[in-house]
Amino acid sequence: MMRETVRVELGERAYDVRIGTGLLARAGAEIAPLLRRPRVAVITDETVGALHLDALRAGLGDVQMEALTLPAGEGTKSWPHFERACEWLLAQKVERKDIVIAFGGGVIGDLVGFAAAVLRRGVRFVQIPTTLLAQVDSSVGGKTGINVAAGKNLIGAFHQPSLVLADIDLLGTLTARDFLAGYGEVVKYGLLGDPLFFEWLEDMGPKLAAGDTAARLRAVKRSVEMKAEIVARDETEEGDRALLNLGHTFCHALEAATGYGDRLLHGEGVAIGCALAFELSQRLGLCSQEAPSRVRAHLKAMGMKTDLSDIPGELPDADGLITLMAQDKKVLDGKMRFILARGIGEAFVTSDVPRDVLKSVLVDALARR
Repeated sequence: MMRETVRVELGERAYDVRIGTGLLARAGAEIAPLLRRPRVAVITDETVGALHLDALRAGLGDVQMEALTLPAGEGTKSWPHFERACEWLLAQKVERKDIVIAFGGGVIGDLVGFAAAVLRRGVRFVQIPTTLLAQVDSSVGGKTGINVAAGKNLIGAFHQPSLVLADIDLLGTLTARDFLAGYGEVVKYGLLGDPLFFEWLEDMGPKLAAGDTAARLRAVKRSVEMKAEIVARDETEEGDRALLNLGHTFCHALEAATGYGDRLLHGEGVAIGCALAFELSQRLGLCSQEAPSRVRAHLKAMGMKTDLSDIPGELPDADGLITLMAQDKKVLDGKMRFILARGIGEAFVTSDVPRDVLKSVLVDALARR
């Protein structure tokens, strides 16, 4: 059994992210120190429930488990399912000292974390992320929320988990597409702050995708370390935490344009967004010609979506995409915030992007379709 622990240092609200194999089988022992009484309320989705709920029940041992299974998919991050989750947790008589478990990918983690944040003005919760995307990104850092008609994650709260259990074995049941979507967020960490990690990914990426457990463990650990470090410095995104949004300003516009559906998964949008952010950086004279080429080459070598031409169906024109980008919640005083780069591993936050340069990047990307 391989295990690593990363500590998210947030004073009294600090917590461990445990990463390794066989964690689900010992979930009871991992969670027991947090429990005031031997019962937990678990919320999962139909996909994860069918695959792993029995294993979690067995792993909890003497800890009694009640479970609610919600539909799978981004549509679950909505008012009706949020209400259902809250009503169910109240029906389970969940008290402030109890533990709620979010058992699933980013959708379940965000929804259940938000329910835990507002239930009785805040109950404790544990994240057991089941996708690569959730293990390296959404389960760590305490961002919770739901989507509404006006946009993604516009209703939510910062509510840190009490523990995160990232069991690498669970990644074995992901489809190749879902694994690579999560890999989009892994690559992002190298691109934003660790050129050696990106170099390692260029070398080890194919092994990761093929199922190498040790490589997967290392990639998840390094990603979580980087996220934990940034969150500890800037929990509520006043400054540095915005670096984690590398590629996301483009990504959120593309997700809105494709209806948050199966045409474009979040991690695929992040990968395309990172490539576009590097192209924009290069056009602004911030980084060499080689940097965006290297980013695209690695994503292509992994068999990932790298450009607007990889998104099926119609897309808005450049002005339409810019309008969608301006809806993003990272807009400050009406100015769009971009994460740009001076090179691989050297990202920074700026609002100073001339619209004509941005438009030219998008026009060219659309022309390649």
